[in-house]
Amino acid sequence: MTGIEELLLSRIRDVADHPEPGVVFKDITPLLADPAAFTALTDALAEITVRHGATKIVGLEARGFILGAPAAVRAGIGFIPVRKAGKLPGATLSQTYDLEYGSAEIEVHAEDLTAGDRVMVVDDVLATGGTAEASLQLIRRAGAEVAGVAVLMELGFLGGRARLEPALQGAPLEALLQV
Repeated sequence: MTGIEELLLSRIRDVADHPEPGVVFKDITPLLADPAAFTALTDALAEITVRHGATKIVGLEARGFILGAPAAVRAGIGFIPVRKAGKLPGATLSQTYDLEYGSAEIEVHAEDLTAGDRVMVVDDVLATGGTAEASLQLIRRAGAEVAGVAVLMELGFLGGRARLEPALQGAPLEALLQV
């Protein structure tokens, strides 16, 4: 384990039975409250973004905003929020995706992504991969190219990587932590 992995893991708190019995929630708020850990995380995400030649970061609602925006500033590129349906004013592109029970929808401003953009998707956790997969579809529908997906942690037991692989179409998926 590297020094950054140890630092990040030491600042993530397990919360038993949240949001429902049997679930262990990975709380990143202690990490965000620690300036050294948050800076190390921001630097790592910015480095991944630059290494893959991204011109913009898409952050997935809501913790992807917290992680993606400072990484975009550090990398010297733009930040685009991907929101739940109905939250953005003006013209949007939307993408529906399946959940375990039902479906959900995400949106991005239609004019924020254009041909020539290389977009890195940033989020806190890769779980089942549904939201990330939908964001990749949105990015391509806007005419932009997917540079990759970068997450703080991947919950490998939920199979998100396998679900996301076809949608990545060869673009990288980098997780700083495997849980």
